[in-house]
Amino acid sequence: MTREQKANVIQDLTATLGDNSTIYLADISGLNALETTNLRRACFKANVSMAVVKNTLLAKAMEASDKDFGELPELLKGNTSIMLAEIANAPAKVIENFRKKSAKPVLKGAYIAEAIYVGDDMISTLSNIKSKEEMIGDIIGLLQSPAKNVISALQSGGGKLAGILKTLSER
Repeated sequence: MTREQKANVIQDLTATLGDNSTIYLADISGLNALETTNLRRACFKANVSMAVVKNTLLAKAMEASDKDFGELPELLKGNTSIMLAEIANAPAKVIENFRKKSAKPVLKGAYIAEAIYVGDDMISTLSNIKSKEEMIGDIIGLLQSPAKNVISALQSGGGKLAGILKTLSER
């Protein structure tokens, strides 16, 4: 690979890192061709893009990026694959599901919305992160609950203030 090609790869990686707020680093070494194909298929179904990257080029791209990757560049040893997704927990769920059948991939670290997670022991924490849509749904559900209580109290209390207060105090 020439210097110019390396510079282009670093520039592309830097742009990719800048465009994504969910970045996972994983080790997929040791997977055979069938397992690698199955992992790529699982990533595709979960809308996760995965690519094997050269550690030195990724480290330079991280350095050139506007983001603070903390200790993630130190984890760039051995085989490294980068996993990108719009939903923060999607790559973690792919890794978690795939590891039911295989010992790999192993999570090296993750960068999610300016937070840094290091180590394979963080996989369950990452898979439990709620997406923006899930959080909005939870908030709407919580906001609707008190309104439903008031409406049901109004209906069961017969529309009188004493009946409403009695019903609400029982709940």
